Amino acid sequence: MVFLTEYAGPLFVYFLFYFRMPFFYGLAKAFTSSPHSVVHLACCCHSFHYIKRLIETIFVHRFSHGTMPLKSIVKNCFYYWGFAAWLAYYINHPLYTPPSLALLCSYSLCFILQICETGNFSIHVALSSLRIEGSRSRRYPFPTRNPFTWLFFFVSCPNYTYEVGSWISFTVMTQCAPVGLFTLIGFIQMTIWAKEKHHRYIREFKDYPRIRMSIIPFLL
Repeated sequence: MVFLTEYAGPLFVYFLFYFRMPFFYGLAKAFTSSPHSVVHLACCCHSFHYIKRLIETIFVHRFSHGTMPLKSIVKNCFYYWGFAAWLAYYINHPLYTPPSLALLCSYSLCFILQICETGNFSIHVALSSLRIEGSRSRRYPFPTRNPFTWLFFFVSCPNYTYEVGSWISFTVMTQCAPVGLFTLIGFIQMTIWAKEKHHRYIREFKDYPRIRMSIIPFLL
């Protein structure tokens, strides 16, 4: 329920700004549509991201704990909903100036984002398959036949690598400061999580591949 609330909120909040509800930009601009293609691309990409997260929460992820502290839902919703409102306000603003990128470049960035989202989903499916119901045995993740999982050859947490790649693409595509800040904060937090998990794998598994880094191949 916590994760469903976290991810459904940004989806709903973003649409309020995309459709320019009258209490955001005034009655004169209410329910108008932006003439810029990048604005509509951004809405598609943002929506796809959170719809994917909702699907993963329902059908893919396996949670080790059945409950979570009440303060977590308040903190997480404030973070996700707040940033969604902040970045959506500027991207969908009537005075928004699109980046000086060719339309083909914007579509290319959108394509890269979708590739990263697909990679992220593939990693989550692979991680889910590691948990055998009724068994307490633990295994470290490894590449499968799915090419998107081959990033496991180089990093311990490729789901975070793909996630950061998605948001970097979104940042460059929109060239919006709140998106860049959201990407930076997310990268810092995911790096912390990735390093913790990476060191836990090394301690727990003596045969863990030493070539792997935490989140960025050969660097970090």
